Amino acid sequence: MAAIGITAFVLLLITKAWQAWGQVYPLGIRWTVWELGAGLGLGLAITVASGGLYALWPQYRASTTLYLDLVVKPLAWIDLVWLGLLPGLSEELLFRGMVLSAFGLGWGVLLLSSFCFGLLHLSSWQQWPYGVWASVVGLILALSVVWTGHLLVAVVAHMVTNMLWGGLWKWRYQQDL
Repeated sequence: MAAIGITAFVLLLITKAWQAWGQVYPLGIRWTVWELGAGLGLGLAITVASGGLYALWPQYRASTTLYLDLVVKPLAWIDLVWLGLLPGLSEELLFRGMVLSAFGLGWGVLLLSSFCFGLLHLSSWQQWPYGVWASVVGLILALSVVWTGHLLVAVVAHMVTNMLWGGLWKWRYQQDL
């Protein structure tokens, strides 16, 4: 849990420093019921797609298992809330909020932001399939920002994905004991 908190804190520090020194302000969050629902639906869709990849792609299954063993296995059930909130907010503020605000919404920026997001999710090169999937998810989240003009759908989808996938993994891990 400490690593998740420290990473979120560092990403928020980078965001705040960039904002202060670069005179760049992150895209905001506009709260509407429709976009909240879109974020929930997108998070569920990403979780289902990830589960499909997990079932069908052995390399992705192996790399995801490595990642989730490292990140989720040591967490208590209540920590899954923090697993959703901390990365969901800090990663979206930096990778979508600041990067897209600073450099625009062109395809090159969307792809670069998504690639960097994927790299953040690698703990070793052995996990390259998980990094590729995280990059694809980053692009989907970036497209949701382009579509809405703000971060709510991406933040909610990110939180839902982390909490659902983490919960499913934790439940599965406990069933194997």
